Amino acid sequence: MPDVIDHRPNRQPPSQPKRDPAPSRLQYRLERMWLRPIWRRAVRVGVPAFLVAMTAGLWLSDPDRRALLTDGVQQIMTKVQSREEFQVRIMTVEGASPVVDKALRAMLPVDLPASSFDIDLTALRLQVMQLDVIESIDLRIKPGGILSAVVKEREPAILWRHARGIEILDKTGHRVASVTARDVRPDLPLIAGEGADLAVPEALALIDAAGPILPRVRGLVRRGERRWDLVLDHGQRIMLPAQGALIAMEAAIALDRAQDMLGRDIAVVDLRNPSRPVMRLGIDARNTIRQARGEPILGPDGKVIQEDDRKGG
Repeated sequence: MPDVIDHRPNRQPPSQPKRDPAPSRLQYRLERMWLRPIWRRAVRVGVPAFLVAMTAGLWLSDPDRRALLTDGVQQIMTKVQSREEFQVRIMTVEGASPVVDKALRAMLPVDLPASSFDIDLTALRLQVMQLDVIESIDLRIKPGGILSAVVKEREPAILWRHARGIEILDKTGHRVASVTARDVRPDLPLIAGEGADLAVPEALALIDAAGPILPRVRGLVRRGERRWDLVLDHGQRIMLPAQGALIAMEAAIALDRAQDMLGRDIAVVDLRNPSRPVMRLGIDARNTIRQARGEPILGPDGKVIQEDDRKGG
């Protein structure tokens, strides 16, 4: 049936359906996502960064362009490093002996003048510290193109004789140098034996305590890496304990002052047990006693000399 058309003059137009003001689901989700800072940051920063990175990647994908860029950067770096204000022209060494001074200059990785960028101070310092004689070194590049090296050398304190030779040690027992003979440094005290280098502070304290008899001291011998023997001239020896060696040394010095103990014919003063010191007489004193008792005398090796041997001699 056809629609009926209303021709009345006061007719009202048919009402249109009202539009729903609520957003669509997609629009609602997009608006909710835009409220999150991470999404706003991703759109404002991430998208431009991605476009820039993609453009740079496409441009660098050409090998010729990459080579051109690398050459340009290298030329700029070379030009900057070669500037006059970065040039090191001289090296000064303070506090070093002539031998160490020469060794330090030989260790410099480049010939002067050179760019300061070509001198690795950290690597040079590690290389220099491998020298036993160096205790510390301060390396720095000063204004004016000066490479400054302030050196502190180890002070020789004692000689250590062992199976492999003779070495000079400092007060901590660190090696300083090697010598070929004792006469090279007669001013330094001598220690001997394996493990003696590990007890240098104690050895120096014992030598200081032996002041009154120091002219007679020939050295200290390490026994079993745990105790010392003080060796004197005329073959005398003071055997010190493993614990309290300094106290035992002071007691021996006091006894020598009071009774001239070391001026007698005594070969060994055994103080390994400080509460029971033992003295071993020398060959001459023992032979005097044996002759008084009518016993055969002893030879230099401590063995009895038979009557036939005496007649044959």
